[in-house]
Amino acid sequence: MKRIGFLTSGGDCQSLNATMRGVAKTLYQKYPDVEIIGILEGYKGLIYGNYKKLKPSDFSGILTQGGTIIGTSRQPFKKMREPGENGIDKVKAMKSNYKKWNLDCLVIMGGNGTHKTANLLSEEGCNVVTLPKTIDNDIWGTDITFGFQSAVNIATNAIDCIHTTAASHSRVFIVEVMGHKVGWLTLHAGIAGGADIILLPEIPYDINKVVAALNKRSAEGKKFSILAVAEGAISKEDAALSKKELKAKRKNNPYPSISYQIGKEIEERTGQEVRITVPGHTQRGGEPCPYDRVISSRLGSAAAQLIIEGKYGYMVGFQNNEIVPVPLKDVAGKLKMVDPNSSIIKETKGLGISFGD
Repeated sequence: MKRIGFLTSGGDCQSLNATMRGVAKTLYQKYPDVEIIGILEGYKGLIYGNYKKLKPSDFSGILTQGGTIIGTSRQPFKKMREPGENGIDKVKAMKSNYKKWNLDCLVIMGGNGTHKTANLLSEEGCNVVTLPKTIDNDIWGTDITFGFQSAVNIATNAIDCIHTTAASHSRVFIVEVMGHKVGWLTLHAGIAGGADIILLPEIPYDINKVVAALNKRSAEGKKFSILAVAEGAISKEDAALSKKELKAKRKNNPYPSISYQIGKEIEERTGQEVRITVPGHTQRGGEPCPYDRVISSRLGSAAAQLIIEGKYGYMVGFQNNEIVPVPLKDVAGKLKMVDPNSSIIKETKGLGISFGD
């Protein structure tokens, strides 16, 4: 009899349940008596031994349900070798529980940090299969991550809603989109929402160029402008600083986020009123969109097939509209970032959208 552990780690997203359902339904087709163990609250549950047995009925009705039925938590990879509560050796504890629970495989769903730890467990001898989960779409080795399109829909809707009030009041509006290190979500939502300026972490902005773009719109008779700003957007001046210098500067920054700083600078330089909207965690919430339900079902089924075939140490990726196994060692520690010279950036600039560069 097969015993499979399910684990969801890091930030939640809309399609975690749909993905687990895809894995479980496929496994039940092959192994009707398979035991699926839900490891509670991510790696925290694997470290401290918290789990529950899941039944086929637990996977019924969750295709459209956001969040994760087994909970999640953030356990930074850089702290995995540090002692946990009561001095516990985290890596040793995870391996011990894997063996104590007689698991044949760990199915791990998460983002970049999650994949680093998953690769560590794989190298330590555990059978691991992973799936790419993040609204940031920044996992190397896959064209798309589940949760991304649902988040794009929500962020786009926020920009759509801003359009009417921006036009009514002749103001500059900034919509701050999630994304500390990469700008895929902001880029797609900005294009889809018709933003006039898009600021990404990968393309440091010049505030003078941002102001010039706004002044150009005003000169053309455009009474409002909308900026889609990634929470990790950075100015050219700050991008030139060392990590230590940047950390010190941000520590003394009086603004709650980069959008408020940009908004203040725009007001001072243009005299235009600026309003800021931060959709925040709504971008992670709600039900998954149909696209994500399809992707999650396909990825989940493919992950189960790897287990059936005894192929471990892989992430199930999505490349050129096909599902492919990607070695975990090739994925761990890599970010898929927006290339400033990519065709999507060139095409977006062709539309007249400014990136502040």
